[in-house]
Amino acid sequence: MKKIILLLTAVCVSLTAFADEGMWMLPYLQKMNIRDMKARGCKLSAEDIYSINKSSLKDAIVIFGGGCTGEIVSPDGLLFTNHHCGYGSIQSLSSVEHDYLKNGFWAMSHAEEIPAPGLKVRFIRSISDVTAEIVGNVPGIAGQQEYERIVAENTKNLIGELQAANPGMAIEIKPFFGGNQYFAFVIEIFGDVRLVGTPPTSIGKFGGETDNWMWPRHTGDFSVFRVYAGPDNRPAAYSPENRPYKAEKYLKVSLGGYREGDFAMIMGFPGSTQRYMTSYEIDNMLTIANPNRIFIRGERQAILKEDMAASDKVRIQYASKYASSSNYWKNSIGKSRGIRKLGVKERKQEQEAAFQAWAEKNTLPEEGYIDALPKVREAMEGLASVDDDRQYIDEAFLRAIEIMTPARMLDNRSEIKNPERSKESMANWYKDYNAPTDRKVAKRMLKIAREHMTDLPSFYTEIVDKDFGGDTDAYVDYLFDNSLFVSEEKVNGLIDDFSVEKYTSDPVVPFMRSVMEKYGELSAARKPFVEKYNEGSRKYVAGLMLQNPKKAWASDANFTLRLTYGRVLPYSPADGIEYNYYTTLKGVMEKENPQNPTEFTVPEKLKELYAARDFGRYANDRGELPVAFLADCDITGGNSGSPVLNDKGELIGLAFDGNWEAMSGDVAFEPELQRTISVDIRYVLFVIDKFAGAGWLLDELDIR
Repeated sequence: MKKIILLLTAVCVSLTAFADEGMWMLPYLQKMNIRDMKARGCKLSAEDIYSINKSSLKDAIVIFGGGCTGEIVSPDGLLFTNHHCGYGSIQSLSSVEHDYLKNGFWAMSHAEEIPAPGLKVRFIRSISDVTAEIVGNVPGIAGQQEYERIVAENTKNLIGELQAANPGMAIEIKPFFGGNQYFAFVIEIFGDVRLVGTPPTSIGKFGGETDNWMWPRHTGDFSVFRVYAGPDNRPAAYSPENRPYKAEKYLKVSLGGYREGDFAMIMGFPGSTQRYMTSYEIDNMLTIANPNRIFIRGERQAILKEDMAASDKVRIQYASKYASSSNYWKNSIGKSRGIRKLGVKERKQEQEAAFQAWAEKNTLPEEGYIDALPKVREAMEGLASVDDDRQYIDEAFLRAIEIMTPARMLDNRSEIKNPERSKESMANWYKDYNAPTDRKVAKRMLKIAREHMTDLPSFYTEIVDKDFGGDTDAYVDYLFDNSLFVSEEKVNGLIDDFSVEKYTSDPVVPFMRSVMEKYGELSAARKPFVEKYNEGSRKYVAGLMLQNPKKAWASDANFTLRLTYGRVLPYSPADGIEYNYYTTLKGVMEKENPQNPTEFTVPEKLKELYAARDFGRYANDRGELPVAFLADCDITGGNSGSPVLNDKGELIGLAFDGNWEAMSGDVAFEPELQRTISVDIRYVLFVIDKFAGAGWLLDELDIR
């Protein structure tokens, strides 16, 4: 283990990155990246971007909610992120009477900004390499169980020390390079976040599913929030007395635009990549994980879409659920397509063959590198035997059939100690629930699970076959006709007069427990294979770095603060096709489609502004209003809402998507094809100012 620690230190001290690939850790910019960044045109120092002694750009970048990035753009805590990142909160605040999804919303004063319950913003206050503290005493020949035991103990102890040294802060310690390196993050969490503005769906989600992951793109994917703090400018629970957070660092905004080849960089929180994935894992992805996800989610989404189209109430209830499901559904389609088309598996096999030859020639058996790939292979073969059924339980039951959720919320209780709190939780959940839709989904899910699973939950034989002659539709009707969990009112009655007997007599409870029991069995069956995989993968990643010590290695994304940089560039997706590097409002007008009003409706006011060419100071030097643009930066999910910055560190756009032709990029970066799609900040400001008439917000920005 000491050999790997020394190697990681050397990698982070001596190398310069030359490729566009890389989600780089900020503490090592000075050693690894800044020389190359400056050669590409960056005018900032590493200290300007990340400093341990003073405020820097990193202090303006936040985790927004549970899976996105945001940026502070004013001294009064104003925050920009994507529309799809704010979508859950916007949906939660919407109703048929106040349909902020469809019509948009704009506060015209601080007093009109709407609290978003449950929404949190996280600032990273410090980052430190704690590899030596976490794995320094792990023997180099330790097996996975010993490794995990020592790491868990060291992590617990270090978190305690860091919490004592940083009162009021949250502490996270995360693994990098497959568990060969560790960083600690000190985080300040603000829970009073308010909606300031959102464009209507016809701008914020223009293009819908059809344009998702596609280029050319014309989506105004942004929303505006504000962080509030207590009188000491520290986190505080919501109170009318709270005041806008006073930001020591915020991003300046540029109206100068960009040209092809210009330097661009992105800071944010990429969620997950698998660049060290082996060919064995790719087999699992292509034959089990992605096909199952595509099929199951597709079946459910078709039902949701039909009901949403028939009712505004249901549309609002399921808007965020549908968007969340369909995004990764289409991602899975594109990822499988890209991996096959671009020969990713074959490239991985070549790398693995070279690694195995190196390991057998240059390492000792007790070091674990020779057996690394065989362990990964054996683990994936074992997992294949259980992952198919386990994924069906996850996707077709736990994620799809909603009526189980409130039943699970009350499971294993002998009494309700705080009825009002339980009712509040139920109210929040039932607000976005429609039992008739869930009934339709449940019927379809029970059918496809029976058709495709080999190891079914016990309720099929013990209840469906015994009492309903195998008729799953009749069983679902019985559940929904007789369960208390179909409505908030009935569940509240159960909470008021709770007993174990009343709870367990509800027909949903044995159904839910049967599903959870099978999920637990399958999860337990995975455990030895996961342990073997973790050990093999950890050794494989460490071995790759030993095999190629002069390469600049970047760790896989794990939702920690990273920087990526590249250039504003077009691309060619196929022979004879050349894509420009930006789009304009003209394309929005050209895409309007009355035959598809859900996805391609253009607001009348936007048409009027376009017809009058009333673009103001937001037009480019050609008189066009830019909408979106491309850069060859390395991002993934979690980067949504990340600021795209120019050579001076000024905000020029908000990253919101990748491109269809490079959907395999989470597994293998494709420099010729991979592009980040971002909404141009000039379009954002144009919509706020000219379209929404909320120009008062721009007064607090530092616009260059």
